[in-house]
Amino acid sequence: MDQLPIGLVFPGQGTQKQGMGEPWQKTPSWQLTAEISEATGEDVPELLLRTGAEELRRTDLAQIAVFSVAVVAHAEAVRRGALGGRVVACAGHSLGEYAALTAAGALSVGAAAALVAARGRAMRDAAEGCEGTMGVLVSAPPSEVDALVGELRASGHEVWIANFNGPGQTVVSGSPEGIDRLGEQAPSIGAKMIRLQVGGAFHSPYMAPAADALRAAWKNTAYAPAHLAVVAGVDATAYTGDCDWPEIGTRQLTSPVLWEQSVRTLTGTLGCRRLVELGPGRTLAGLIRRIDPDLEVVSVDGPGALN
Repeated sequence: MDQLPIGLVFPGQGTQKQGMGEPWQKTPSWQLTAEISEATGEDVPELLLRTGAEELRRTDLAQIAVFSVAVVAHAEAVRRGALGGRVVACAGHSLGEYAALTAAGALSVGAAAALVAARGRAMRDAAEGCEGTMGVLVSAPPSEVDALVGELRASGHEVWIANFNGPGQTVVSGSPEGIDRLGEQAPSIGAKMIRLQVGGAFHSPYMAPAADALRAAWKNTAYAPAHLAVVAGVDATAYTGDCDWPEIGTRQLTSPVLWEQSVRTLTGTLGCRRLVELGPGRTLAGLIRRIDPDLEVVSVDGPGALN
C-alpha cells in the first residue's frame, strides 16, 4: 500500500445542499446519523435526504448537516481502508474543525455533534441580534485586502477579514453597509466583490455573543488528552492534545480562518504529501490547488470516490 503521509481536510458551512446525504445512505457508516440525531435533537436523515435548500441555509441546520456528511464519509473511508496512506494530521475549515477533531480521535462523534449543535444555535442567535453579512474578494493579494479593510474600519465602517482562503480569495465579514462600501472600493486594489448568501457576519466581532454559550458547551465536553495532530484554523498551529480546545474553539467564532496558512502547516511542518477532502462538495480541493498546484489532493464526496 502507498504509505504517503496524508492529511484529512473537512469543509465548512456553505457546502450544504439538498439531498447531500443520499450518496451515503446505503453505506454501513450511515448508522452514525442515528447517534448524531440523538446528540443534536435533530432528525439527521431527514435533514440530509429531504430538507429543502432554503431551510438548509439556516445556520444551525447547515452546520449539523455538513458535519454529519463529513463524519459519515470519514468513517466509511476508514472502514474500507481507502484513505490511501498513513494519516498524520487533520484540519477543518471553520465548522470542519469539529469533524477534524472527531477524525483525529480528540472527540467522540456524539460529543462533537452536540458541540456543533450548540455552536450553530449560538451563532444563529448572535446573527439575529446583530445584522451582518459576508462577501469574498477575488483577484487581490490578501495583504492589500487587509490594508483596505483596515482603512475602512479606521473611517468608521464595520468590516473585518473572516477567511484567508488562498491566493486571490479573501472572505470578509461586517455590517451590510460596511460590506457594500468594501465592494465599492474593491476595484482600487484590482479586486471584485462577490456577496455571499449567509445568515450573519461570521468570524467577526459580531459573533462575540455566541462565545459564552459555546464555551459552556465545551466546558461540559470530554476530549482526549492526546490525539492525532489537528491544525487549528485560528493560528494554523498543529496540536496533538496539549492545548485548550475549549478556548481555541471559542476564539474561532470571532477570529479569521487562516486556511492558506493551515494548508502550508499540513504540507510543510507536518510533511503531508496528499490531502484528502471528506464531506460534501469539492470546495477545499479547489482552494488547495490554488495554494499548491503541485500537491496531490482528492475529494471524497461520495462512496464512488473510495473505490
